[in-house]
Amino acid sequence: MKELLLYMAKNLVDNPDAVTVREIEGESTVLELRVAPEDMGKVIGRQGRIAKEIRTIIKAVAQRDGRKVTVEIVD
Repeated sequence: MKELLLYMAKNLVDNPDAVTVREIEGESTVLELRVAPEDMGKVIGRQGRIAKEIRTIIKAVAQRDGRKVTVEIVD
């Protein structure tokens, strides 16, 4: 799922080299997405629509594998 999130984020932003994803394991897995400050709006979208869709896709893939995964977009 980390690779899927990286792929989606890199295709949305102008500076794909600045995209990083950190995976934090626990009861549920947390994927922390970081992008360049000027690309933050492209990942979040108007009224958070793109961020919501990214989370929906990751959640659907995780459920297929029987896992709980959340995506956090951090500064």
